[in-house]
Amino acid sequence: MELLNKKILVVGLARTGVAVARFLAAQGARVTVTDMKDEAALAPFLEQLADLDIDYELGRHERHSFLMADLIVVSPGVPMDIKPLLLAKAQRRTVISEIELAARFLTAPLVAITGTNGKTTTTTLTGEIFAACGFKTFVGGNIGNPLIELVTSGEAVDRVVVELSSFQLEGIVDFRPQVAVLLNITEDHLDRYATYQEYIDAKLRIFENQTSADYAVLNMDDPLVAAYAGKMKARVVPTSQRQELAQGIFYRNGSIVYRWEGREELFATASFRLKGVHNIDNIMAALASTLLLGCDAGQALAALEAFAGLPHRMEFVREVNGVAWYEDSKGTNVGSVVKSLESFDSGITLIAGGKDKGGEYTPLAGLVKERVGHLILIGEAKERMCNALGSLTDTHLADTLEDAVTLAHRLTSPGGVVLFSPACSSFDMFKNYEERGERFKSLVRSLDDGAGR
Repeated sequence: MELLNKKILVVGLARTGVAVARFLAAQGARVTVTDMKDEAALAPFLEQLADLDIDYELGRHERHSFLMADLIVVSPGVPMDIKPLLLAKAQRRTVISEIELAARFLTAPLVAITGTNGKTTTTTLTGEIFAACGFKTFVGGNIGNPLIELVTSGEAVDRVVVELSSFQLEGIVDFRPQVAVLLNITEDHLDRYATYQEYIDAKLRIFENQTSADYAVLNMDDPLVAAYAGKMKARVVPTSQRQELAQGIFYRNGSIVYRWEGREELFATASFRLKGVHNIDNIMAALASTLLLGCDAGQALAALEAFAGLPHRMEFVREVNGVAWYEDSKGTNVGSVVKSLESFDSGITLIAGGKDKGGEYTPLAGLVKERVGHLILIGEAKERMCNALGSLTDTHLADTLEDAVTLAHRLTSPGGVVLFSPACSSFDMFKNYEERGERFKSLVRSLDDGAGR
């Protein structure tokens, strides 16, 4: 990709935009950065680019900048359907995501992981297994470091693992991972996509440039994922908790079995620190990805046994008066909360709610009726959630997260579980899901063991 003296527009600053702008400037491109936020709001990011000769259009998007650019690179948080981008595409301007740009400059084998839920756990675990097996590994994409930062560092690595959102996949052209993983598909981001099918189509783009030399790791227990298995150009590596597979990776009698081209490996799950039904899916995907690309089974097992999971995803906080409190702030959609509720049989007090993302809450109905004793709803979505689920169990509306925690502490009997799994994004009340999760944990840690009884 020739970048010298090319007019390149970077849309969206933040961390990814900074990394892209620095890379392009280093390649001799004529860089303009545009963002709808103003200079004051972007000050921390602008400081990081102060030493470079870059033009800025802040607080606005100038139509001519989009139409005159040789290349437009879009940051993940920017919708691909904003008017200036649609105009640019209509005029045959090249519009790509940062992932597409970075991948053009990589040579190491790449594992790309997407899905509605479990991406971050699977991506992190895949990186841990590669590292434990002696491969120098970069882990990033939608988590941690933007992929372009690997390119700018000049660091030589043996393996690359990236988590990809549907937003990032909208902007690929030639992006081709050696291993592409689709964990699951459930309704999400319907505040950004006009239809559910648009969201599905964006996820499926992860496979579009693969060939028969590549691998597509597919969760065959998810009917939507399984429906597309026959359309892959890559070799399909199926995963399943429900059926034994002639080839692929599956769960049977307390063990994960990897069976591929005459090789069979067994991984007993009893020693895993990562618990939960949904995490078996994540572990199988991580094992398939790493074993396909040269990992030793014994070293992979050691990495699995050492991996304790991630903050804000079904994280045990503490026990208070016989009640276990779990923080699952990363559960930002209904499908994720379904998996979390399935981890407990009954006696759940569920705290949920936040910024509504436009999906249906009815998929939670059966589990709420069977397993949730008390439902406490907060945030912008609480009225809509109450209309969908409130009649199924003892339901309360709370004004703040603090009120919700206090109420849960009073309502939940010893032996029960309090689960904070919002099914919504955090932006109505918090900066992000991390801040929301930390606030919840702080509130739980401050509870008095002798109070509320």
